Amino acid sequence: MNSSVPIPQWPTLTLEWRLVAQGFLHIAGLDEAGRGAWAGPVVAAAVILPLIREQATRLTVPAELKPIRDSKLLSPRRREELFDAIHEKAHAVGVGTVEAEEIDAQGIVPATRQAMHLALARLKIAPQCLLIDYLPLPEVKLPQEAIPHGDMSCLSIAAASIIAKVHRDRLMLGLNTRFPGYGFAQHKGYGTSAHRAALTRLGPSPVHRLSWAPCQRLSESEPCSGVTSH
Repeated sequence: MNSSVPIPQWPTLTLEWRLVAQGFLHIAGLDEAGRGAWAGPVVAAAVILPLIREQATRLTVPAELKPIRDSKLLSPRRREELFDAIHEKAHAVGVGTVEAEEIDAQGIVPATRQAMHLALARLKIAPQCLLIDYLPLPEVKLPQEAIPHGDMSCLSIAAASIIAKVHRDRLMLGLNTRFPGYGFAQHKGYGTSAHRAALTRLGPSPVHRLSWAPCQRLSESEPCSGVTSH
């Protein structure tokens, strides 16, 4: 499968149409959220959109799904609205989560792949092929295409980006309650100046990725915040 696809101004169904023309019906888009964060899990989502033949050479989706964009280009409110619309209209949605401790144990790329495997396993319909944002899944024996900036060019991947982002943001709000003072509700675990200042003040929490340089330096000199030593 050829991944040299120009990036349009908004995600399209061009790749999905090519696969439908080859006889595939259940096409899963996959993306992740939290890969570059200093704290919290990496979350992956898999989405099988309902693809409607509008013309002999054209696909469309229900009207509620047409505003789908890369999650980074949407306001939090719009992401929430589309999150609900995708869950309502998609044929299947699966989410996989891998926590910070496991990210430290195996590295972020294997952890991201593990989250994607979990997301695929939680789809209620078995996909016939995959469209993935950037990261191939060599252990999945399905036709697949790993597309740089796929969340910007492919509607199925953009839908997965919204599910992963909103799901992870909600998890980070929960972690903000469990571990106050770090500002997880604001920066969602990413490396902002406020996050760095909180790390310096409080030390790493149990949900920080201690193998990552900003946390590693502090963890070598201070115990994790909230962990009782015996």
